[in-house]
Amino acid sequence: MEINGVKIQDTFAEGFGIKVSRMIITAATKHLAKIAATEATGFATSVIGCPAEAGIDQYIPPTESPDGRPGYAIMICHMSKKALGGQIMDRIGQCVLTAPTAAAFNALESEESFPTGKQLKFFGDGYETEKEVNGKKMHVIPIMSGDFLVEDEMGWKDGVAGGNFFIMADSQMASIVAAEAAVDAIHAVPGVITPFSGGMVASGSKTGSKYSFMSASTNEKECVTLKDQVDTELPENVFGNMEIVIDGVDEESVRAAMKAGIEAACQVPGVLEIGAGNYGGSLGPYQIHLQDL
Repeated sequence: MEINGVKIQDTFAEGFGIKVSRMIITAATKHLAKIAATEATGFATSVIGCPAEAGIDQYIPPTESPDGRPGYAIMICHMSKKALGGQIMDRIGQCVLTAPTAAAFNALESEESFPTGKQLKFFGDGYETEKEVNGKKMHVIPIMSGDFLVEDEMGWKDGVAGGNFFIMADSQMASIVAAEAAVDAIHAVPGVITPFSGGMVASGSKTGSKYSFMSASTNEKECVTLKDQVDTELPENVFGNMEIVIDGVDEESVRAAMKAGIEAACQVPGVLEIGAGNYGGSLGPYQIHLQDL
């Protein structure tokens, strides 16, 4: 199978279950909303070594936001429900409450939730109040710059992590340009994030290691500089390889994001093949076959 002359390998991306939350961070300006959303999703590329996986989902214009101001939908994910609740509290409390003019709204319809606003309100030291904004119960916390508003509860549900694909190109720059195009296309799909820097996983990884103290390590078979030293899985003419990893609120969203990203990447000159990472089904129950997309 080919798209625009780019070979789509007959393989699959292996996903696994994860707990997912989604919220909207608004502010007086788009710039301030972006800053707050960025701070709240920092140091969150992979739960292998970070306290969570998180990222910006998409821009929410004033006409669609809960309070009529510009905002950004963000997602925070973790394998553990308890840890996810703690991460939401820490990130909203330390990165959004402290951000100028920011407010935090739940953006996930779900049966289960965390009492984030109920707990954060105590920062008001007795001066906190409640109000309703667009049908949402909000806690109003007086702060030096005005009032911080946070919704009473933040929803969470079981989602899917680890959706991925490899962009193999004839140069490093071609793989980067294609990855940027893929990430831009993915951002148009609601309910997903690409948690790594710029949406790109430059390092790649595999489960396990020769070192007993490492749970994950470099995926040597996908490293362009090791082609002549290992049993490589890269074609001879590939000199740039970039991975995109996607977390989503459900498998359907992850599949839609992978399809959009792959199609965008295949339009970039120099891209030769699209592959994916899997461990034969040992990592998780979700197998998203590239050619099926």
